[in-house]
Amino acid sequence: MVVPMLKKLFDLSGRVALISGGSRGLGLQIAEALGEYGAKLVLTARKEAGLAAASAHLAAQGVEAVAIAADLSNQAAAETIVAEAMATCGRIDILVNNAGAAWGAPAETHPLEGWRKVLDLNLTGMFLLTQAVGRVAMLPAGAGRILNIASIEAFRGRPRGMPGVLAYATSKGGIVSFTRSLAAEWGPHGITVNAIAPGFFPSKMTAVTLERFAGGIVAATPLGKLGGPHDLKGAALLFASDAGGHITGQVLAIDGGATVV
Repeated sequence: MVVPMLKKLFDLSGRVALISGGSRGLGLQIAEALGEYGAKLVLTARKEAGLAAASAHLAAQGVEAVAIAADLSNQAAAETIVAEAMATCGRIDILVNNAGAAWGAPAETHPLEGWRKVLDLNLTGMFLLTQAVGRVAMLPAGAGRILNIASIEAFRGRPRGMPGVLAYATSKGGIVSFTRSLAAEWGPHGITVNAIAPGFFPSKMTAVTLERFAGGIVAATPLGKLGGPHDLKGAALLFASDAGGHITGQVLAIDGGATVV
């Protein structure tokens, strides 16, 4: 049977995808998409229990996943994750940088502890993991797909009345610049680097905000809804596959139109 060309472009069979923060929320949603199209998954997150639950969830869908418990705010973690992934799978073709933290506080009283926690994980941890994957796997192979998870917080301030998230927004703006700069540097090596900037999706991170402000957020969104359990999948698959092979340095907002109004 001849496989249609478009299906072949999206096929990830034989490829290995490393997903940080892959045990729940947006990371798990992306894992479902890449696994459905044939990728072998390596999930990393801080808590073993969450990874076990995610692995079981994916196994029920016929998707194979390797779990590595690690805290990317620890600077030694990236090397350990990559070494274990390479020892287990022999390659890393796709990297999804999804692990992240948030801290809500007014700018004038934002604690330094919170600033460092957010920046250490959201930017420094992402940098170290990307650096290790590039050096060990993608640069030697002359190919790779990197997908960073930014946020619409990178492009706008929060509406009046909502709590400030200065460190989080700053980190996500940094991810946008990181994406564009690395795309230029690693493009000649056959590696694409793109980002998704989600709007508000129900998750553990957004639970408190949505409990108070979901109505206003939905009302201000042109499509009139929050992000759903499948809304990142198509974009993630595009950026991770050969179908997106001529796209690099781009940031796609997936926000129901929130940033256009």
